[in-house]
Amino acid sequence: MQKHKHSVVEDIFALVSAGLFVAFGVYLFQSQNLMVGGAAGLALLGTHVLSINFGVLFFLINLPFYALAWTQISKRFTLNTFISVTTVSVLTNLIPRFVDVSHANPIFTAIFGGLLIGVGMLIMFRHSSSLGGLGILAFYLQQKFALRAGTFQLMVDTVILLSSLLILDWKLVLISVLAAFFLNMVLSLNHRPERYSLAVNSSPNAQPSGISDKGAHAQ
Repeated sequence: MQKHKHSVVEDIFALVSAGLFVAFGVYLFQSQNLMVGGAAGLALLGTHVLSINFGVLFFLINLPFYALAWTQISKRFTLNTFISVTTVSVLTNLIPRFVDVSHANPIFTAIFGGLLIGVGMLIMFRHSSSLGGLGILAFYLQQKFALRAGTFQLMVDTVILLSSLLILDWKLVLISVLAAFFLNMVLSLNHRPERYSLAVNSSPNAQPSGISDKGAHAQ
């Protein structure tokens, strides 16, 4: 079946909607001091040691990776990823003005937040976008040095979660692993590269399906 590109309006609407899903999931995680992997995890860790909010940190962490995306993947993917990251950064700061989670069960929060972020990332993938960050770096290392993207992301996310033990209670870290499981289940069951592909350069070595900041590989 021939695949049709989304229009600019379709992309923008989808990416803003996806950003809201991800931002609300992150907000829920923040309310219970839960963690994720990837650039989002680095930003969450940073909020515990720096007087900078998640939105600003998440945006700044992603800046160096746009050059890789622009040269190694495609301009459209880079622009769409910039929209996604910016949307998440802005909305995570705005959501607390409209929603107040005074009480939530951490396990429910982990499951529901993981599902929300997973759905948001799924929408991004289907519109030639991502949460940027370490997923882009993983793709580059795979193409340049034959280091499997999934292996690299798993190593980095493991370091992030283990580092969070220095700040968070081990029970919260364990619950965060549960969140990562549900996030990745959404992606593994629904993201099929043979059905939805990223707009990449014509390089025969390009493998867009390897780009993802999935859950424990988030962001």
